[in-house]
Amino acid sequence: MTQYDPPRPTATTVDGTGGTREQQPLPPVRPTVAPPRHEPEPDAPAELAADATLAPSEVSRLVGGWHHNPHGILGAHPVPQGTAVRVLRPFAERVVLETEGPDGGSFELTHQQDGLFTALLPEQDLPGYRLRVNYAGSEVLQDDGYRMLPTLGETDLHLIGEGRHEELWNVLGSHVRTVGGVRGTAFAVWAPNASGVRVIADFNGWNGAAHPMRSLGGSGVWELFVPGIGEGAHYKYEIATRDGRMLQKADPLARATEVPPATASVVHTSSYAWQDQAWLDKRARATHHDSPMSVYEIHLASWRPGLTYRELAVELPAYVRDLGFTHVELMPVMEHPFGGSWGYQVSGFYAPTSRMGGPDDFKFLVDALHRAGIGVIVDWVPAHFPKDDFALARFDGLPLYEPADPLRAEHPDWGTLEFDYGRAEVRNFLVANAVFWCHEYHVDGLRVDAVASMLYLDYSREGDAWSPNAGGGRENWDAVRFLQEMNATVYRRCPGVVTVAEESTAWPGVTKPTEHSGLGFGLKWNMGWMHDSLTYLAHEPVHRKFHHNEMTFSMVYAYSENYLLPISHDEVVHGKGALVSKMPGDWWQQRANVRAYLAFMWAHPGKNLIFMGTEFAQGAEWDHDTGPQWWVLGEDWPAAADHRGVQDLVRDLNRLYTDSPALWRRDTHPSGFSWIDGGAAEDNVFSFIRFDDTGRPLVCVTNLSPVVRTGYRVGLPTVHADVRDSVWLEVLNTDTAVYGGSGLGNPDPVKADPTPWNGRDTSAELTLPPLATIWLSPA
Repeated sequence: MTQYDPPRPTATTVDGTGGTREQQPLPPVRPTVAPPRHEPEPDAPAELAADATLAPSEVSRLVGGWHHNPHGILGAHPVPQGTAVRVLRPFAERVVLETEGPDGGSFELTHQQDGLFTALLPEQDLPGYRLRVNYAGSEVLQDDGYRMLPTLGETDLHLIGEGRHEELWNVLGSHVRTVGGVRGTAFAVWAPNASGVRVIADFNGWNGAAHPMRSLGGSGVWELFVPGIGEGAHYKYEIATRDGRMLQKADPLARATEVPPATASVVHTSSYAWQDQAWLDKRARATHHDSPMSVYEIHLASWRPGLTYRELAVELPAYVRDLGFTHVELMPVMEHPFGGSWGYQVSGFYAPTSRMGGPDDFKFLVDALHRAGIGVIVDWVPAHFPKDDFALARFDGLPLYEPADPLRAEHPDWGTLEFDYGRAEVRNFLVANAVFWCHEYHVDGLRVDAVASMLYLDYSREGDAWSPNAGGGRENWDAVRFLQEMNATVYRRCPGVVTVAEESTAWPGVTKPTEHSGLGFGLKWNMGWMHDSLTYLAHEPVHRKFHHNEMTFSMVYAYSENYLLPISHDEVVHGKGALVSKMPGDWWQQRANVRAYLAFMWAHPGKNLIFMGTEFAQGAEWDHDTGPQWWVLGEDWPAAADHRGVQDLVRDLNRLYTDSPALWRRDTHPSGFSWIDGGAAEDNVFSFIRFDDTGRPLVCVTNLSPVVRTGYRVGLPTVHADVRDSVWLEVLNTDTAVYGGSGLGNPDPVKADPTPWNGRDTSAELTLPPLATIWLSPA
């Protein structure tokens, strides 16, 4: 048998941000009184007194999982007679301790009670040892994690207590590390109300008796280093509550999880080598407000059902790039127990769902999108979390992540719980999570779900079913401060990232900088525009003149925030039907309405977003099990050409949009837009101009009547001193035959004349196709 020569245990110092740790040698354990030396027989364990034993009640607390400081008992500790060693190995038949050094030897530990083995060593110095443990005739050599110092430093604990640890994921959760020269996994979890915490895992047969964690003072953090455990281990935390229950909880900061419906956390160490530095450098110099942004929203699990992250990395970037979208927005990729929630009930905030692969596989997908020139926005859900027993709900037996007040804890709409934004550690958990996805997964944006439900204490609550704030109002000021801190931290830590709010009310300053008392988002979903425009389009054309303002009202407030125009998944589910099915008329008219609407949307101030399947006008609403109706694009589908025509239009819209600075350079400034005629209600016609930062215009005219309008005069901006030189080209026409239209329009250059019209000095007569939008650009 080769004598093991373990290195001396080491202390951990921390740089305050969860960064690199330096290892410092610890002094050896020194008993205060040297006992008489007992030399063991060769190859035989020493016979020792049993005065390293513990009171039976102490053993019961330890073995039962109710002890707050197992490291104060287990491991090696100086006592007047020498060094007491205590080892917890339930189910072991024999434990032998082997010490290092010239005077090292083997010492058999005595089983005291319930798997606790003890010995009194006559050593004054005990710099290192290993344990030889026999289980039913099988012998294993193990290190003792209870001789190690905590893997969290004082600075870490201080920052956690203050709620200011911006890299929380580097200190809590599970991490493969080398401590004291020993390779293993450090576990750490915040559970301040627990009476005891243990690690239960596949490596201990899901019996945590051998792995109780220690409480690190008033921080509420429990910690344990387990030697010999590495990548791929499955685990949970077993939490003893104050009222005598034992809970089994997944790790809130786990980097990986089992595939649902299994719920264990998985130890993960990334080995992925990113290849997108050029993208990140370019992103850091970008400004979103005056850059093109056309977003394709995707539910990854159903875009191409059955594909893994790595398989998606082959197909998705090619498809999105071909269609010309600048970004994808992924519905929540964080782990969630129920697929039918589409990811909006998150149980693993720090882990991408394992349904399609591991964390490095998801990184591969993001990297592939970046290398294709496509930005990645992910949906982020800090508004609520599910009540599943294994997750965050009453995590340590009492309300922890959720408010203690039941009128604030329960979310009435989704049967979920809300976060306690007033608690520093909870706020830290979420702020660090936002940074985590941008830092670790290189995502380019966070779309924050359900912001309105966070801002208002009475959201979806009627009568007395809500608790007012300290001033008696309905505003959730804790949520406001959290959102401000999240946005400020993300923008400071992650250059070039954009945050987007799904906020459906008139809360002021959603996209106003935090230094000016705003919430600090980069963009806000324009839910008002979406609702009004879809309501207008649902009317038969003959009735649309009575609802004309529903299409123009958005320009009254267009510059109150920085907007993104969303036709998202929410508009094509729950019986609402696909976009094309919302339109009146026959099949041709429905598609014509969609084409005209999309071109109107792309020209309207604000960024653009459509949900998958909308780009080819699929007829059925989205089903998360089957995904888009790709087969309607196939040759064997009778109307395939019609669907491909809409897809071709979207491709051309994105190309022209990206190539036309007038459509995005002054997106957030009133000087970038001017109505030509916003009041042509009788005609169902809308005409306006977009300008770039040089003043170069692009004209958009939309006819949402099924009537062809020939000789329709439109006022035009003056682009030349001599009006005879004012020639306009029709650069887009949604009625073009290739898109499935009737082929009417203005194929020849349009010459302006000095006839004043619509308050402008020059104008031209146009042919407006039925249910169509045309774009004109000066030649």
